[in-house]
Amino acid sequence: MVALTNEQYSAIIRTMMEGTDTIRPNHRVAAVLTAEANLGMRVGDILRLRMVDIVLDGGRYRLNVTEEKTGKRRTFSVPDEVYKYLRTYADTHRISDTSLLFPITVRQVQHHLKMICDILGYENISTHSFRKWYATDIYNESGHDIVLVQHLLQHSSPVVTRRYIGVSEERVEDAIAKHVRIVA
Repeated sequence: MVALTNEQYSAIIRTMMEGTDTIRPNHRVAAVLTAEANLGMRVGDILRLRMVDIVLDGGRYRLNVTEEKTGKRRTFSVPDEVYKYLRTYADTHRISDTSLLFPITVRQVQHHLKMICDILGYENISTHSFRKWYATDIYNESGHDIVLVQHLLQHSSPVVTRRYIGVSEERVEDAIAKHVRIVA
């Protein structure tokens, strides 16, 4: 499985929202993947989200979750734009604040994503590609701050995070070798 490119992300979400000749639009799956790509959470944790899980705290929205896979508690800010997106989704679909935002299974999300990727000709993309895209994009936008990404993903070490986003030891060694600047 690979991290998405910006173009793939946009094409997948747009195609899901509009549908194709053979596939009806699926706003729910598009919203699940949009949330995953913008919050960096695993798809299983996204599927357990309710609007009451996002609280206004000192002028910022915060999300407190216990990750299903690790059992670790995670508290982080939810950007206003993401909150508004989820709020609009809930209101449009008449989902109460205490109900699951996305009453769907991981398998259903994966199935629909695979159909869309097949139509678009994308290979090796899964639901987890959206979390990897989040991590890779933040890594690149933060000036390659691996510790920041490690913290966001709650990985045990920078080595795990580097492997996760595809920064090989060879690339690290190459970057170090190219950076040498000795003033004599």
